Amino acid sequence: QVQLVESGGGLVQPGGSLRLSCAASGRTFSMYVTGWFRQAPGKEREFVAAISRSGDSTSYADSVKGRFTISRDNAKNTLYLRMNSLKPEDTAAYYCAAKVYYGSRWFDPSLYENGYWGQGTQVTVSS
Repeated sequence: QVQLVESGGGLVQPGGSLRLSCAASGRTFSMYVTGWFRQAPGKEREFVAAISRSGDSTSYADSVKGRFTISRDNAKNTLYLRMNSLKPEDTAAYYCAAKVYYGSRWFDPSLYENGYWGQGTQVTVSS
């Protein structure tokens, strides 16, 4: 089992940047594929980005590609999401998720449906 705690959210102006962190505790972090999801008020949760266990491979939703960067530091048991050029439509609660998985479809968002989730951190993009 792994516990996930997000941090780094806040209020930022359009065009600004934030870096979210997700600290993991419990079992060996490198066993897990990990990802970020978000949910805006009145909308369904949506996939943002995923990263392989080693961190060598990443996958992004089209809406954030080129603006967001997912990374991980297995030595620090931490997952990151660097968000640049933020837009008002990026406003949402952001959640990290983890799943023990050794297969080839590490980028599949449906993997996380029965995985581990953090409590979320709010990101608000507004002038």
